[in-house]
Amino acid sequence: MAIPPKVSDRLAVVLKRFQPILSSARARDVNESDTVTIVTDLLAELYGYDKYTEITKEYAIRGTYCDLAIELDGRPQLLIEVKAIGLDLKEPHVKQVVDYAANKGVEWVVLTNGILWRIYRVIFAKPIDNEVITEINLLDINPKNAAQLEQLYLIAREAWAKSTLSMYYTQLQATNKFTLAAVLLTEPVMDVMRRELRRYNPDVRVQPEEIREVLLKDVLKREVVEGEKAEEAVKKIEKMGRSALRQASAKAKAEPSLEVASDSTASPVANEPTDGDTSQS
Repeated sequence: MAIPPKVSDRLAVVLKRFQPILSSARARDVNESDTVTIVTDLLAELYGYDKYTEITKEYAIRGTYCDLAIELDGRPQLLIEVKAIGLDLKEPHVKQVVDYAANKGVEWVVLTNGILWRIYRVIFAKPIDNEVITEINLLDINPKNAAQLEQLYLIAREAWAKSTLSMYYTQLQATNKFTLAAVLLTEPVMDVMRRELRRYNPDVRVQPEEIREVLLKDVLKREVVEGEKAEEAVKKIEKMGRSALRQASAKAKAEPSLEVASDSTASPVANEPTDGDTSQS
C-alpha cells in the first residue's frame, strides 16, 4: 500500500520519539490509567486523530464503557480497549472489546497495552465472531522500514478515507489458507493439473475426481477443507465463479451488436478507389 510521504514521515518521527517513552513506562509498570494516557497521545500524534473532536474517552455502550473510541463524521469507526502496559493481552480481553463493538455495530476494534496493538475485524454472525487482522509491536518496528510503517498506517487517520483497512482485509481473505484450498479444488484448476500431468507424461490418463481425492486425502490439511470457514470459502469461490460466467456471457452477447454498430459507420460511397487505383473516369 502507498503511504503519503507526509504521513510516512510523521509515523517515522513520532514512533522514534515514543519508543523510549513506552520502554520507560513498561520498566515502571505503569497502571491502566496511565497507559490510556499514552495510547491517547499515540492516537493523536502518531496516528493523526484530533484529540478533541475525534478521540472519545470512556465511550458509553449500554451501561458500560469502552476505554477509547475513534469517531469520524459523527459515527464510531474504531473501538480501543486498553490494558496496563505490563499486562499480557488475553482472550477475555478480546471478548470484552468485541462485545462492545457488537452492541454498537462497529466493525473494527483494537486491543492494546500501549506496546502491542492487535487489530480485529468483528464478524456479525451468529454467534458474533472476530478475526485478528494484524498484530503490531511498536518497540519492534524500525522507523526506517517502509513495510513495517505500512502496518501502522492501517489505522491512521488518513487511511480511513481510502478504506485502507477494509482493502487490506479483503487481500488477506483472498490469500488465506481456506480460500486457496477452495480454489485448488475447483474444476478449472483440476483441468490445468490434468493438462500438466499429460504434458510431463503423455501416457497419463487421470480424471478430476482422482486428483481431488488425492488432494483431500494426502495433500491438504483437514482444517482447510472442513468446518465453517472452509465452507464459507467454497461458497465465496462458487459465487465469484457464477459472477464471472454472467459477465462473460453478457460480454459475448454485446460483442455482435458492437460489430454491427461499427459496420454501420462505414462510408456509404460505392466503388471508392483505393490507394492503388489510379484509373480515371
